[in-house]
Amino acid sequence: MSSAPFYSLSQRDAKSYSRRTRNNTNQSMKRFFFLIVILVLILGGLGAWWINGTMPANSSDTKTQTFEVTQGENIREIANDLKAHGFIKDPIIFFLLIKQQGIGGKIQAGEFELSPSMSAGKIADVLQVAKNDIRITVPEGKRAEEVAVILKAHFPNYQDSWQQQLIANEGYLFPDTYSFDKGADIDTIVSTMENNFLKKYAEVSAGKKTNLTKAQVVTIASIVEREARYPEDRPLIASVIINRLNAGMALQVDSTVQFAIGSSANWWPTLPDSGGNVAPDSPYNTYTNPGLPPTPISNPGADSLAAVLNPPQTNYMYYISDKTGHTHYEVTYDEQKADIQKYGL
Repeated sequence: MSSAPFYSLSQRDAKSYSRRTRNNTNQSMKRFFFLIVILVLILGGLGAWWINGTMPANSSDTKTQTFEVTQGENIREIANDLKAHGFIKDPIIFFLLIKQQGIGGKIQAGEFELSPSMSAGKIADVLQVAKNDIRITVPEGKRAEEVAVILKAHFPNYQDSWQQQLIANEGYLFPDTYSFDKGADIDTIVSTMENNFLKKYAEVSAGKKTNLTKAQVVTIASIVEREARYPEDRPLIASVIINRLNAGMALQVDSTVQFAIGSSANWWPTLPDSGGNVAPDSPYNTYTNPGLPPTPISNPGADSLAAVLNPPQTNYMYYISDKTGHTHYEVTYDEQKADIQKYGL
């Protein structure tokens, strides 16, 4: 019997299979491109929805009106109120914007001057500072007396007794920008700054292991804040201080002596001579007294705290800043003396 018919049938099957495969592939590609188009349309629609929702409710209406946030109102309620008063276009977008920026906890109770011509982002900014609030910024490394000067310049109810309360909390007045009611008392101000410190300390210390107590960390960080001229110096200066403490050596840090002799004329005066010759009886003189000073000497920021909690492992025992403010680190005193000669110090 001839095998030709069998061969011919197999060929037809192969062609049919090839056509079906091509058809299936084409269908799959069509479905894929269809899904891509749908996805693009969805993303485009969401983008347009977001952009439209963050734009001013009425850019031509620049008249301001008083808007009140009552104590205990949540973000959803505030967003709905803003929409009802014609200040925003979309309460859902405003709610998502607040969550995206992580500022829900900064929205305050109080009265605010808003306009329908403000964008949703601008309104979110305004709601962080009530009309009767006082906004202050405390930079890193300021001592308590300098914080008192800042408060005195802003608060009409400032009293001289505030300074002593600030001094009693030296090191824990976390540097940041704050908004307070203009009638806030010193207890409220101090507790707000200390609560901020506790929050930031918890963040930077998470997962860090150290043999230092929190008080020691804060005191060392307060020195690092005053000694470091550049951000990259903080960890290395922290390592030198910790190395000297571990070796039982005097810290011999100028900033602690400056703290001892500082006054309202100059809180951080230039030392006229070696620190050991200035205020030698002060417990803050780390030339004449081994170990850490009795309290922090400034209020350190998060970077200095982090540097102390996670210092690099070095053998450095000395550092010196040249005339440009750059710091040089050495292991031996002979190397330190060579740096003094090299940089004309």
